Amino acid sequence: MNLIELLALAAPILLKGTGYTLVFAFAAMFGGLLVGFVLAVARILPSRWCRVPATLYVSMMRGTPLLVQVFIIYYGLPSIGISFEPLTAGVLALSLNAGAYISESLRGAILGISRGQWSAGYSLGLTYRQNLYYVVMPQALRLAVPSMSNTLISLIKDTSLVSVITVTELLLATKDVIATTFQPLPLYLAAAGIYWVLSLCLEHVQRRLERHFGRAQAA
Repeated sequence: MNLIELLALAAPILLKGTGYTLVFAFAAMFGGLLVGFVLAVARILPSRWCRVPATLYVSMMRGTPLLVQVFIIYYGLPSIGISFEPLTAGVLALSLNAGAYISESLRGAILGISRGQWSAGYSLGLTYRQNLYYVVMPQALRLAVPSMSNTLISLIKDTSLVSVITVTELLLATKDVIATTFQPLPLYLAAAGIYWVLSLCLEHVQRRLERHFGRAQAA
């Protein structure tokens, strides 16, 4: 079987795996953004009861490998009566992990907003929550876009890790084709190329967002 025939045979399976990878990654991106926002706000609140647990969570998630976290959620939690389907476990692990990194980006951006902006909001009679929502957060998002985008782009590549719990995505689809064709090098290179193209597309979106927020800030 020559290279063209091999790729023609593998293309439908790889494209199907790519579709699952995109659905899987965007679900994890959405979850990561929600988790990251909650953690970022908790870490800047005056209350230690909110700040300390959020800080410990971020430290734990950033200080342990994502693969170990996947194993704990999928293989470890059933021992205490909590079990998830492979897809749910994968999305949950990626969301919780990405949320820790996104929270750091958001927290740094929020702290980068000058105290004068907070004071201006308070002078208008805004509460802490209103000040954060209407004044500080819109400005912080502009600062956090590059860092958050890098984390979300990494999610595309990190989806390959969940193949270890039999979640159907690009890498697992590639392994299935290799098992029948015994041609690992060209197929792994094809999978790497697909991951690269997906990352390039997200990088393009990131640049457009940066230009958009840059123009908004200039205005």
